[in-house]
Amino acid sequence: MGFKIAIIGAGSIGFTKKLATDILCVPEFHDVEFALTDISKRNLGMIRDILQRMIEANRLPARVTATTDRRRALEGARYVISCVRVGGLEAYADDIAIPLKYGIDQCVGDTICAGGILYGQRNIPVILDFCKDIREVAAPGAKFLNYANPMAMNTWAAIEYGKVDTVGLCHGVQHGAEQIAEVLGAGSVAELDYVCSGINHQTWFIDLRLNGRKIGKDELVAAFEGHPVYSQQEKLRIDVLKRFGVYSTESNGHLSEYLPWYRKRPEEIARWIDMSDWIHGETGGYLRYSIETRNWFESDFPQFLESAGKPIDATRRSNEHASHILEALETGRVYRGHFNVKNNGVIANLPADAIIESPGFVDRFGINMVSGITLPEACAATCMASINVQRMAVHAAISGDIDLLKLAVLHDPLVGAVATPEEVWQMVDEMVVAGARWLPQYAHAVQAARERLANAKVKTREWAGSARREVRSLDEIRAEKAAMKKAG
Repeated sequence: MGFKIAIIGAGSIGFTKKLATDILCVPEFHDVEFALTDISKRNLGMIRDILQRMIEANRLPARVTATTDRRRALEGARYVISCVRVGGLEAYADDIAIPLKYGIDQCVGDTICAGGILYGQRNIPVILDFCKDIREVAAPGAKFLNYANPMAMNTWAAIEYGKVDTVGLCHGVQHGAEQIAEVLGAGSVAELDYVCSGINHQTWFIDLRLNGRKIGKDELVAAFEGHPVYSQQEKLRIDVLKRFGVYSTESNGHLSEYLPWYRKRPEEIARWIDMSDWIHGETGGYLRYSIETRNWFESDFPQFLESAGKPIDATRRSNEHASHILEALETGRVYRGHFNVKNNGVIANLPADAIIESPGFVDRFGINMVSGITLPEACAATCMASINVQRMAVHAAISGDIDLLKLAVLHDPLVGAVATPEEVWQMVDEMVVAGARWLPQYAHAVQAARERLANAKVKTREWAGSARREVRSLDEIRAEKAAMKKAG
């Protein structure tokens, strides 16, 4: 069953290795071709060597190629997987630092909020380039699997404007289910059945059953509040559970920046944030984590290469959706998962054009979504606020309309709870100027934005954020890891 799988952004070494390993766990896929492409020759060489070592060690007929020529990698591909970050950490740093000057305190900043919206403006032109190449040189009917954030905006653009068969994939639902299974004392997540629906990073466990027994709000609240770790790390998430009646898939830090209530007052943020790990709400937490670990593969590459020489263990296949979708489409073995697709009536109380994340089944006939879902009204209202922002942001990215972009940012829930219209207009000008090299659709607007900034009237502040850690150097991180390893 030989066919070609192209991976764009394959220089994300750890994630690409996981995806490829999962795919090779399927016996029918032992002779696939992995076509890797990235803008980094160095990273491409590393991941090519790792996959080649894995293939040779397991005596598989699979093949691996690596090239910086994206169209060459996509030629004849039946599946295309994207895990790119346009602008890298340089642009991402501005997504966090510039909004902070206007009082907008983000933990991640890659989905909505000021950072996520500008991230989408960088990604969408590139996503459309991918789609053009897929239409022109990939196999007829090729499926595009998007892992890149901002998930909803990227997938929306690929479907509506890229005209490519696209599904967005995320692992937030799986992680949320693992937490719930743990607090309920389940032996494994396999004992838990659930329906989780909404939009990416705002998905809600609207039906939960443990070994067939329905789990209600009160039992779930008690289970989380009684957990020695999650009761401290997920305070905001538990508060939302109490008020909405259902649990959200997203971490404390992620969820906090999609809502207008918890991060708008500096003195209040500490009530809801846990600093034991970045994901629980630290200001710019994911940026700090990414900077501190940006070159981890340089020191860990020999270990990765060594582990690639070991037999593939199919029992350790991950719960990432990609390999399971491919297996279902190619073999007919049915797979149930949660997928990002255009709504078209699947969720009754969300707009038809929205990109939703909801349950579906995959077989040879494709991805078949479970329809007739109605979200609790509070969940739908929260999702609607983000959907309206996403729609404006996508249309702004396509048209290069900086005024529409500013309106999208203005209507973001957290931004609107913190900043005035004058502050938003100036902040967006500053972000567009800072990221101009990655925003070709706004080239015509950059000079005017610079001129407005030269006469800026809104005062900004020097503010590191309400829950901030110092960014440590890579050498400090390595020394700490070495000390921990030595201590056992």
